[in-house]
Amino acid sequence: MGESSSSAGTRPAAAGTAGSPVGAAAGYRPSATLPFWAEFRRQASRRRTQLALGFMVLLPLIILIAFQFETNNEEENGGGEFGSLIDLATTGGLNFTLFSIFVSASFLLVVVVALFCGDTVASEASWGSLRYLLAVPVPRARLLAVKLLVALSYSALALLLLAGTALLAGTLRYGWSPLRSTVAAQIEPGEGVLRLLGVLGYLAIVLLAVAGLAFLLSVVTDAALGAVGGAVLLWILSSILDQITALGVVRDFLPTHYSTAWLGLLSTPVQTDDLVRGAISAISYATLFWGLAFWRFTRKDITS
Repeated sequence: MGESSSSAGTRPAAAGTAGSPVGAAAGYRPSATLPFWAEFRRQASRRRTQLALGFMVLLPLIILIAFQFETNNEEENGGGEFGSLIDLATTGGLNFTLFSIFVSASFLLVVVVALFCGDTVASEASWGSLRYLLAVPVPRARLLAVKLLVALSYSALALLLLAGTALLAGTLRYGWSPLRSTVAAQIEPGEGVLRLLGVLGYLAIVLLAVAGLAFLLSVVTDAALGAVGGAVLLWILSSILDQITALGVVRDFLPTHYSTAWLGLLSTPVQTDDLVRGAISAISYATLFWGLAFWRFTRKDITS
């Protein structure tokens, strides 16, 4: 199929018409096609969006209920560091929020981001509706940009829903108290909120690498499950390789190497070196993957 920026009709635009490409129908403006909010509402009506966001709200409540069955037996809590985290989680809303983020960051949030970003283009191709969107006509670059922005918006919303629900539920159940961790003394509630916002911000940046990889796979394949699953599996592979110390300095270039650097925000004083390196790494990977996705999509033949 030809480029999507082709004319919507046969009548050429009048000379000097602002914003209309040469040969396009009168009044046609590429920037007015596929508005962000139209795509946002369209994705909101999808079952996978509703289920993913709903689970982000449900998870902290499930954890809260599970804590009601807690015993004083340290072995049943898992012992060690994880048992200590559970003990801290029940000391206040901020600590409960931190625990909910901790247990979700390494896998659940990766899956959710991969779902939103990996499903967005591939699903259109699998349904056979992608070529009809381009025939409206919506320019290819604009279609991809709008879909990416919507996917990132829902990914950020999922992260906020998880943290917001955990903070509300945890505060109602355990009260409002200083933030504590296993690596620092307690942090006053006001500063604790800022630290948690910093944790969320850093996680959002780290997950950009997942978003970029999933989005690239979504453009390459017509199978949404393959794009989502491929991104998650490659992220897991990177995590496994990062545990192999024999790789030496190579580990520093893995996208998952600095994924837990947000723990530096809980120390006193705050440790920022790995945070900066992790942010640079994630943004670099995301930029590379998105660049490849746009390059591939603007040149491939759309047949589905």
